[in-house]
Amino acid sequence: MKKQQIPTLSSTFEQAVAAALAAQQGAAPRMAVALSGGLDSSALLHLAHAYAQAHGVALYAFHIHHGISANADAWLAHCEQACAALGVTFEARRVQLADQQKSGTEAAARKVRYAALGALCAAHGVPLLLTAHHLDDQAETVLLQLLRGSGPAGLSGMDAANAAPELLANPGLVMARPLLPASRQQLSAYVTEHGISYINDESNDDPRFARNALRHKVMPALAEAFPGFQERFARSAQHAQSAQRLLTELAQQDLAQCLVDDCIAIDQLRLLSLDRSYNMLRHWFGTRKLRMPSAAWLSEMLAQLLEARDGAQPLVTHPDCHVRRHRDRLHITPKLADLEGTREDEFDKTPGTTFRWNGETELAFPAYGGVLHFDQAGEGEAGLDGDWLRGQQLLIEFRKGGERLKPAHNRPTRGLKYHYQALDIPAWERSRLPVLSAGKQVLFAAGVGMDCNQLVGEGALRWRLRWQAV
Repeated sequence: MKKQQIPTLSSTFEQAVAAALAAQQGAAPRMAVALSGGLDSSALLHLAHAYAQAHGVALYAFHIHHGISANADAWLAHCEQACAALGVTFEARRVQLADQQKSGTEAAARKVRYAALGALCAAHGVPLLLTAHHLDDQAETVLLQLLRGSGPAGLSGMDAANAAPELLANPGLVMARPLLPASRQQLSAYVTEHGISYINDESNDDPRFARNALRHKVMPALAEAFPGFQERFARSAQHAQSAQRLLTELAQQDLAQCLVDDCIAIDQLRLLSLDRSYNMLRHWFGTRKLRMPSAAWLSEMLAQLLEARDGAQPLVTHPDCHVRRHRDRLHITPKLADLEGTREDEFDKTPGTTFRWNGETELAFPAYGGVLHFDQAGEGEAGLDGDWLRGQQLLIEFRKGGERLKPAHNRPTRGLKYHYQALDIPAWERSRLPVLSAGKQVLFAAGVGMDCNQLVGEGALRWRLRWQAV
């Protein structure tokens, strides 16, 4: 029986990069290395340089200077020198961390680092970015996600290659991890064998960071008790990836069944088991680019929205949006800023804003969240007489109750509430739709239209009103 050959680090790398480049489908044969200067990325740079030389691929190396460490300038200089020695095009970018208190230094650095890498790739027309994540990183990621109570998506770990437009701010960029099958021990041996110099980031030894605590305390204990656990963790991640693909396929089918006009039909949602409901709703959030809700939040949301009495307008707040129920459908709505023109309560009788129209084609009303347009009526189209309109003191305000509007001479006068219901305008939108009046006469209601009582069909220039929310 022929003895099976163990693939070398170089052959493993070449296969992964060749597959990633082939997937670019005609893109320029260019790739970039995310170079920190540490052991892992220094090995990656050396491997990528050898591959690029052999296959005629243009290679770039990008370094992100966070400015956190006192040694950051020295690291940048080291990376620049290493690339100069190899003849690799090098560029560094200095970044500043934001939202550290909210997300922590590690998460903030990761966010700005990947955005900067994506921008550098875009500037140089590079479609493929290589990172130095390896087998031990994968094991740490899976274990961290397990400790956080993650489901299959989190336990899937890192993919060999993927696009991450939100993270990289570069939709056309693919991020590949060609060293994912290799262990940290293999990379260390490779660096030693080839005499590659590298720097040591002291933050990697700080046990206050969760990943470092695992790396220096937990992983050595696991390696002693369960040798080769990294490969088994990687296999578990692959199983989780397969399970997640199946869950995604099921969620897509369920969402197609439940989705009506970009909303979830409650009667269809009730046909699903609880597990399928959660799976479909998570997928729905994902399609809307919203942060993934926790199981506890999903459970509370469904309880509130599905058990609400008929006619109620329940609202559940998510960090990125609101989820509401209206006419047996679930709606995702944005969180909107409060408007100055909004009344404090239904008993607030504060008058709105009075103004005169002097022939403008549009007037902005920031307190009411939009712009009032004055459009010239077409031939045969009824509108407000311009001379009459100039002579009126106009009032714009949000509905306070009791307003009535007659949309056409052959239709009855009805309260605005009736018109909103007939047009299926949800309650949360009604509160942001202003009304324009002249004296006691309603001229126009945003979302409904114009009152016909002051409209003329011929004669002088005639104007129609239109509201545009901004």
